[in-house]
Amino acid sequence: MKLGIIGLPNVGKSTLFNALTGAGAPSANYPFCTIDPNVGVVTVPDSRLDVLAKMYDPQLYTPAVVEFVDIAGLVRGASKGEGLGNKFLSHIRDVDAVVHVLRCFEDGDIIHVDGGVDPARDLETINLELIYSDIEVLEKRIDKVQKLMKGDKTLAGQLELFQRVLDALNEGTTARSLEFTDDELALLEDVTLLTMKPVIYVANVSEDEAAEVSADNEFYKTICAFAEKEGAQVIPVCAGIEAEIAELEPEEKAMFLEEMGIAESGLDRLIKASYALLGYISYLTAGPKEVRAWTIVNGTKAPQAAGKIHSDFERGFIRAEIVAFDDLVACGSMTAAKEKGLVRSEGKDYVIADGDVVLFRFNV
Repeated sequence: MKLGIIGLPNVGKSTLFNALTGAGAPSANYPFCTIDPNVGVVTVPDSRLDVLAKMYDPQLYTPAVVEFVDIAGLVRGASKGEGLGNKFLSHIRDVDAVVHVLRCFEDGDIIHVDGGVDPARDLETINLELIYSDIEVLEKRIDKVQKLMKGDKTLAGQLELFQRVLDALNEGTTARSLEFTDDELALLEDVTLLTMKPVIYVANVSEDEAAEVSADNEFYKTICAFAEKEGAQVIPVCAGIEAEIAELEPEEKAMFLEEMGIAESGLDRLIKASYALLGYISYLTAGPKEVRAWTIVNGTKAPQAAGKIHSDFERGFIRAEIVAFDDLVACGSMTAAKEKGLVRSEGKDYVIADGDVVLFRFNV
């Protein structure tokens, strides 16, 4: 699962990526510093795993992960080849969701590609480039469907759907702002529209607002108002501070956050939100060999969840022994939880819940 970090040049994308991954992507003060997309795998913070690790002292500790891609800054006209052009629009096409970074602070020492800070304008610039790219893709698809319809009238529904989306795009509306049926979503999956991808907006704020965004920050309020129309989430982050925090040891990090009055780092909130944005949850397995979070799509049934561990687990699934995380911790062990009747035996139709601690029984 990949999330692409996008935005105009010099809004803090690469600084945020560096903080997320420690991969050391260039973040110099000029446009197009990131030439090839940088990729980093980031662990999903999960305090439940830490608790289980203390209980079992396992040989292995394996959290869930999210992959972030730092994509070079887009500029006005990118869809027509301006700046670094369509090459980077194709990089966005390859990701599952988008993290759109917008600068929400003034700083005369950091140049802005359009001459001044205006997140509303920046947001419109990026969205329009993605919309223009989608229009081109849809026009080609509509032309193809129209030719096929000469011999297959059943494609009329597809044509109507694509035309409806195209009309919205031409009005400057992103595809994700529209409502679709499940069947329509299935048809659109094959088109891979850029503006259809789920999005999280990151408001890159000043160091003074790292702990709490000022009520007077009109930049931030503008982004929130736009995101609300799309049903999207806005996460305020000070990329510069987060980059500093990322270099600290865990104990130093905790002390730093406490001194700053920050309950949870912006990066941790972003990673968790990104994970949830894709519809993912984690179930847990615990024992002396390994404590691990397994990534599944929300709504996955027990046999398919077992298949994440090994295909034999799914093929020979018998049952899943489930205990709630809190009950397991309170009892101190799976054995103690069983003695108290807190371990449930679930069959093939059981839908795994986030945080379930699971032991699968199978036979092949």
